[in-house]
Amino acid sequence: MTTDPTTGTDRFTTLNGLRAHYVEWGQPDASPVVLLHGLRSYARTWEPVAAALADRHRLIALDHRGRGDSAWDPAGEYTTEAYVRDLEQFADALGLHRFVLVGHSMGGTNAIVYAARHPERVRLAVIEDIGPGSSASGEGAERIRRELARTPREFAGLAEARAYWRGVRPGISAAALDSRVANTVRQAADGRWVWKFDLDGIARARLDPDPSGQVDLWPHVEALRCPTLVLRGDRSDFLPTAVCAEMATRQPLLTWKEIPGAGHYVHDDNHAGYLATLREFLGEHRDRR
Repeated sequence: MTTDPTTGTDRFTTLNGLRAHYVEWGQPDASPVVLLHGLRSYARTWEPVAAALADRHRLIALDHRGRGDSAWDPAGEYTTEAYVRDLEQFADALGLHRFVLVGHSMGGTNAIVYAARHPERVRLAVIEDIGPGSSASGEGAERIRRELARTPREFAGLAEARAYWRGVRPGISAAALDSRVANTVRQAADGRWVWKFDLDGIARARLDPDPSGQVDLWPHVEALRCPTLVLRGDRSDFLPTAVCAEMATRQPLLTWKEIPGAGHYVHDDNHAGYLATLREFLGEHRDRR
């Protein structure tokens, strides 16, 4: 059965005891591409990218635990280790033996760690605007900490929610804003609009100063065994060019490119540029199995 090339098909599975939601586009027997979203995002953030690639690929976007339509973790385990364990079960559940792995921000961290641990499964990796140290220090890391600490717990209406996201991301397109509002808030029984994602649990994990909960990406970057493309928004405050250059120096299989007119959310900020670069990379390595 072919999934809807525009809106995709919603599916559910169970990962480490939690109900997990994912969306599929394209032909089920086509070359699989797994898409991993960022810290406060959701599977359908990839909808425009997936719809554009659905003629040649099977696109699979996962709602990480605590986001979208996936279950919240009552233990608040929102760490790289937990996400990677989920991804391991996800690949097994769907029978994904060789696939392309694409990740934005937090999803990029998860993609790097998974690809390093499972070189037999990941044939290509695309990492969007994150690298070693990005989440620990720097202007972008501090911005995200401030935003998490100041995020309102509820909204009186959708207009208020839209204004919040517009304030956080002033340059967001109308389409991306519509998607973000539709997929990150829901109406409670009393009429208030509340977050669909586990804001308190995710914030606690992200703001926890304990270094044991953080991952050093350098060993994982060095352990990669597949061609890897890092995409940086040229206006990003999160991924310095110096880190991109060092990643390429330490890992010969890794290349990086800047996408003009984009900040941290590269696939939103310059969709055409992101898509063209992604297609070029996939085309260059289409014969790699």
